Parts: sequence; C-alpha cells; structure tokens
Amino acid sequence: MPSFIGFTIFSIIGRLQAQYSRRAGPVRCATCQRDPSNDPGNRRPVHDIIQQLEEKRAKARLGGGEKRIAAQHAKGKLTARERVELLLDEGSFEEWDMFVEHRCADFGMADNRIPGDGVVTGYGVINGRLVFVFSQDFTVFGGALSEAHAEKICKVMDQAMKVGAPVIGLNDSGGARIQEGVASLGGYAEVFQRNVSASGVIPQISLIMGPCAGGAVYSPAMTDFIFMVKDSSYMFVTGPEVVKTVTHEEVTAEDLGGALSHTTRSGVADLAIENDVDALLMARRLFNYLPLNNREKPPVRHSGDPADRIEMSLDTLVPDNPNKPYDIKELIVKTVDDGDFFELQPEYAKNIVIGFGRMDGHTVGFVANQPLVLAGCLDIKSSIKAARFVRFCDAFSIPLVTFVDVPGFMPGTAQEYGGIIRHGAKLLYAYAECTVPKVTVITRKAYGGAYDVMSSKHLRGDVNLAWPNAEIAVMGPKGAVEIIFREEKGDPARIAAREAEYRAKFANPFVAGARGYIDDVIQPHETRRRICRSLVMLRDKKIDEPWRKHGNIPL
Repeated sequence: MPSFIGFTIFSIIGRLQAQYSRRAGPVRCATCQRDPSNDPGNRRPVHDIIQQLEEKRAKARLGGGEKRIAAQHAKGKLTARERVELLLDEGSFEEWDMFVEHRCADFGMADNRIPGDGVVTGYGVINGRLVFVFSQDFTVFGGALSEAHAEKICKVMDQAMKVGAPVIGLNDSGGARIQEGVASLGGYAEVFQRNVSASGVIPQISLIMGPCAGGAVYSPAMTDFIFMVKDSSYMFVTGPEVVKTVTHEEVTAEDLGGALSHTTRSGVADLAIENDVDALLMARRLFNYLPLNNREKPPVRHSGDPADRIEMSLDTLVPDNPNKPYDIKELIVKTVDDGDFFELQPEYAKNIVIGFGRMDGHTVGFVANQPLVLAGCLDIKSSIKAARFVRFCDAFSIPLVTFVDVPGFMPGTAQEYGGIIRHGAKLLYAYAECTVPKVTVITRKAYGGAYDVMSSKHLRGDVNLAWPNAEIAVMGPKGAVEIIFREEKGDPARIAAREAEYRAKFANPFVAGARGYIDDVIQPHETRRRICRSLVMLRDKKIDEPWRKHGNIPL
C-alpha cells in the first residue's frame, strides 16, 4: 500500500510538471544551455527509489529469513520485532536505523549484508510513558554485535539520556562478531561507556532472551535490573567448551549460566521467567513503578485502598516465642496498596526481601529481614543484594521502608574469610549515603551492629518506629548473660534469672525510645497508617550534601 500511494503522488506531480513544461517550454541549464531532462544522470523516477526503499524495509523485517525465524519459533522464542511489539503499547513503536548495514568486507561478509544488521532500535511508550528500546535479532548473524550494530544501540541510549527516558534492552546475542575483530570489541566498549554514563540518570532494564556470551553479558550486568527466560537464555563470560578446555570442568550451559543458576546462585539476575511473553509483561509491570529519570518522581497510581486502613491480623503476626519464625512477606503484602508487591531476587539470599510496592499510590522500595531463613541474619549475599537495591532507590528518588527483625550478622569462618566485614559495610554505606525518605519499623529483634546497619536513626533514618515486642540491644539476652556473668554459667537457675533480668531491662524498645533512637512505639495494626503519614510528611525532604566527585563504597 505505501508504495502504491507514493507512486500515485508522484504520478500526479509528474502530470503537473508536464503541463507546466508544455506551457513554459523546457527549462534550460543556465551554464550549459541544454535541457537537463535529456541528461541520463538526471533520469531516475522517484517511484523506483520508493520501491527500492520498500524492498529494503521488507528485507530488514525478514531478518535472517523465514527458515531462521521458524527455528527461533521452534525453540519457543519470539523474534526481535515480535518482542518489541509485545513490550510497547500497540502502534507506538518508532523504529530508527532500519537501513544500517555492517561495513565488514572480510571472510565473505561483503556479500552478506542485511538491513538493520541484527538489532531493532527505536522508541515507543509503555502505558503512555516514553521508553527507548533495542532488540537483538538472533536470526541475523546469531545476534553478534558489529561496529554498526553497536552504533545503533549507542544512538538510542544517547537520545534516551538527552530526553530523560528509560532504556530497555532485549538481549539475544552470541557476543562479538568475530569477522570484525577489534572493531566489534570497540563497539562493546562504546556501549559499556553509555551504560556507565546512564547509571543513576535513567533506569536501565535488561531482558536476557537467548544466549549471551562474552562481552554481551557485561552491558546487562551494568544495568539496574536483569530478567532471564528459563531454558532459553544463558549468560556466561566463557562457555562450557572453553571451561572444559581450560579448567577440565564439565558443565552444561544451563548449569553454567542458565536462568536458575543466576537467580539462585550468583545473584546476577533478578527474576527467572517461564517464557518470552511473561518476561515482556513483567518488564512492563516493573516499568510502572519507576520514574522516567532521576529528575522526576515515580508515577502515582491511586487505588481504592485507604491510606489509614487498619490491619488487625498484624497484631498476631509475630509469635510470642522470640525464637519462632514468621513470614515477613505477609507484613509487606498486608501493608502495601491492594497487596501488590513486586519482589526482586526472590530466590537469592532469601534471608532478606527487597522489592517495590505502593503506599497511598506512591512507589516505595521495601527492604525486610526474613526470619524464615537463617533467622533473618545478615550475611554476605543479603548485604550485597539489599545494598544495590537501596542505592537504586536513592538514585531515583524512591522512598524506602525497612522492616527490621535481625539478630545480627552471620557468624562463621566462611563469612569472615569471604569478607563479611567489607560486604556488610556496603549495606551500611548505602543506607548512610541515602537521602530519600527513610521509614524504619522494628518488628522484633534489632541486635548488635545489624541494628545500626538496617536504616537506624543514627544513619539518618527519618522516622523510626517499633512494635511493642521489639528487642533493641547489643545482643540477645542469652548471649549477653553468658558473657556478662560467665562465672555463673555452671548454675542454670542463676543464669535463667539473669536472663530474665536482662530481657526486662534491655530487650525492649524503651531504652532506645528514651534516647530518641525510636520515634514511637506503635501497634502492629496501625503500621500502614503510620507509614503513609510519615511518607506524606517526608515528600519534600531535601538534604544538602558536601561537594564531592563520588564516595568510595567498599566494593
């Protein structure tokens, strides 16, 4: 249809020009005094160019061809363009650089050029909000990145930063295009530089929807969130064959870098999702919680859930036995608007919970110790997990709500040798550096250094609340008594009496409250109301920091 319309338009123009020529005579060149229409170099009907243009568009849309598209579908995977169509609002995609081709002439590449060069780029909207996107096409050279391929990605990233809009990358690439050598490596470095420049300026989301190897994994690693598709996506620096050659380890691609490996063992990815469609829908859901850039506030989406809602079931959430666990997610779900909680990294470092929810329509980041796992202790993995999330929320003006039930840091040689001191300090640093509104609720235990780390008043916590059964102390009663009264350890009755004395004197919220470290002791059922009120009060919070290039977080 477009070519027909174009042909019609230019036919009309041609007829008008012919009529004009008959009236006025031929137009002659001022310098050579001849009719330029007789010059063969000037005779190229415009409709031929339009036809050629449409042929190139059709070739670009076809990617690697019907056979490779069928192979992609046979694996349960969508094509690059199908993914973009599902991700964005219908009809909103504006494509850029459809006609870009690689410039390599080695290894027979001169005769193998496909318009678009293996990546679809452009912009559109998700629920009416602007977003830039690139989608790698595995049917074209296995999605391998060339110099031109990289330039297309860099172009949309540069534009995204100019206008202040997020970037979503749909990754499906075998890595650098070997035929281009160092030019391909240079292309990756250009993308990496933009990932770094955009960090903390615009949200960056990566969806791993196929094999990503070598340099292809480092760009997603520097983005804010990574979703992987089960059974079809992989991330590794070196594949199973190289691993076998170098280390003599035999490992499958799935075990080495599959979605489950990276969401349970390494923590590289945030979510492992069943298929392409669900992954794209999940990306749309996450996008709804985020601001477009670091100068805007997150979108407000009011619901019918009253901000002053009372939740009486919370009064019985924490067991009377201090050693008995409970599910902190129940508290989060019963506190947020409509029970809608978007958890991140649910299968990694389960002793801490992170994710997004809304309070009175406003996006809030949640961090919570999980008593069901390791009694809620902080260890290396949970510290890193929470620290990265806190820093993201701080970068994009998302308030933080912290639910605390932590008996301390995990003891043991594995933790000490693994660097728990440095990694635990990451979480401390993140909370101390954070300038967004911070509301903390201590539900039960807050012992030792972990009390300090978990958004305490001393780390510029804005509103710090505690439930009536909160225990705030250097350590638990049993451990404290065994140290203070070690000479009485052989007398169980005296130790029990000392323990009861310590619990009555220190294992409660009143000592901390007397010093102003706790702003108020509240009933569990009024938690939502008090948090919502606090966030309203803190909405215009501003902190002036001393000038510095950047801090030196203990990486």
